[in-house]
Amino acid sequence: MAAAAYELLVLGGGSGGLAGARRAAELGARVALVEPYRLGGTCVNVGCVPKKVMWNAAVHMEFVHDHADYGFEMPSIKFNWRTIKEKRDAYVRRLNEIYENNLKKAQCDCRCRLHRSGNRGNPLHTGLQVIPADPPGQGSEDFRLHDQLELHPGTGEHRSGCLEAHTGMGMLFPSLLEKQGWGNTGILGHPWLCGVATVTCYKAKAVATFFSCGFYCSPQVKTVTKSPSGLLDVTVTSSMPGHKPTEEVIQDVDCLLWAVGREPNTQDLCLDRVGVQMDAKGHVVVDEYQNTTRRGVYAIGDVCGRALLTPVAIAAGRKLAHRLFEGKQDSRLDYHCIPTVVFSHPPIGTVGLTEDEAVAAYGRENVKIYSTSFNPLYHAVTQRKVKCVMKLVCAGKEEKPLSSSPKVVGLHMQGMGCDEILQGFAVAIKMGATKADLDNTVAIHPTSAEELVTLR
Repeated sequence: MAAAAYELLVLGGGSGGLAGARRAAELGARVALVEPYRLGGTCVNVGCVPKKVMWNAAVHMEFVHDHADYGFEMPSIKFNWRTIKEKRDAYVRRLNEIYENNLKKAQCDCRCRLHRSGNRGNPLHTGLQVIPADPPGQGSEDFRLHDQLELHPGTGEHRSGCLEAHTGMGMLFPSLLEKQGWGNTGILGHPWLCGVATVTCYKAKAVATFFSCGFYCSPQVKTVTKSPSGLLDVTVTSSMPGHKPTEEVIQDVDCLLWAVGREPNTQDLCLDRVGVQMDAKGHVVVDEYQNTTRRGVYAIGDVCGRALLTPVAIAAGRKLAHRLFEGKQDSRLDYHCIPTVVFSHPPIGTVGLTEDEAVAAYGRENVKIYSTSFNPLYHAVTQRKVKCVMKLVCAGKEEKPLSSSPKVVGLHMQGMGCDEILQGFAVAIKMGATKADLDNTVAIHPTSAEELVTLR
């Protein structure tokens, strides 16, 4: 293949790489993208997209429990795991094709492998494939790593499970697995999940209890051993916020699902040979403009190890393209106040500072917390009750006039619809909304969201 000269060479066709490549091409740059696997990266192939499809399936199962309360008499409902799996995989394949076509329309040269290197153009590293991390804990060396959940609950193959939710991804499975033929499922909530806001940690435990699941907050897996029956015994230490750690053995587990997260696939790129600095975990070190320690080499997305979210990678890639090829020297992503959702059941939404972070930044005397817990109107007629909890973190002295009202610096909630509610409030908080701004907004009734503009 003949060599070609490019102004931007993108390594990795994930969310950030695709967005940066297309935007640069739209701005007139000659762009090539190298992706040895499937286009779309973690998000499309093993992350956001297949996760949300499975989460939607679990939501359907949740609503099945409420049909009778709403007057619907239905015969027994059977769930076919293979049906949703095949539809999910087909949708992912369609997205792979869509991304390839989009690159062609933008006149980006997409290559399956890099044939030669040169000194011309700007390399943009977006992580290539982000690979599964190794499971921690004694006895974990016997575990196999998989990119997708390919189990078939309800077939008698598995009876009980233990899920180590190292990331938000791991929190979506309990209701789906438990309601499709699994027995008790233990959820080991990673410290990040429990640290988003104390209120959501206690709520997650309550929801886990409803689904016949055990919830272990901020756990450390000490050992995984075979029991006399041939099943697994998982020894964990855990602690709820403000409580002393406890140790417990989860006995006779058929299957341990370990949502261990991802690691950057940078070890074979020889970045150190060209002066690109990495941290101890292999993440590429960048400044606020996505510059690496080598001039003309940039990195965006999960490979940087910060705010590992698809919209973050997309925004960073586009901002960088505008800086490099449109002359907007101040174009960069502001990593402050990024909203995110954990698709648990019900979902967790969070943006801004936690209470502890606000106290550390502003002082306890200048932080005020508003919170509420209630049953959404949906559950007014259902036997099943799942509360919604909301917590507003405000900072600053409350003085008159109202323009001096405390600023909203954090919002944390869990409940039905909180995933969709968060986006709009995140805009307001990003713009510097005060508590008075929320108070002066007329509520939409009857909704759960209205609670946020009526908190006292």
